[in-house]
Amino acid sequence: QVQLVESGGGLVQAVGSLRLSCAASGRSFRSYVMGWFRLAPGKEREFVARIDWSSRGTYYTDSVKGRFTVSRDNAKNTMYLQMNSLKPEDTAVYYCAAGPSPVSYNYWGQGTQVTVSS
Repeated sequence: QVQLVESGGGLVQAVGSLRLSCAASGRSFRSYVMGWFRLAPGKEREFVARIDWSSRGTYYTDSVKGRFTVSRDNAKNTMYLQMNSLKPEDTAVYYCAAGPSPVSYNYWGQGTQVTVSS
């Protein structure tokens, strides 16, 4: 099985930056698609970004394009989300997920809170 643990969340002012990390354990990690999702109060869970096993393919929701960058270091079993130019609407609990394909995320972390003040 795969276990995922997020870290790096916190309180930041608008236009500030945060870097989230997702540490993974499990021998299948290197072949898995990994992604970030977020859940804001009163809203449905939203896809944020994903990255394939080789880091050659990355995908983002329109609202974060140009501001967020997803990356992964397979040697360290870690995925990252660099968040720049943060906006109050980015406030949410951010979750990392992993699975054999973008339509099959079988493993989820516990989430890390990101709060962006005006």
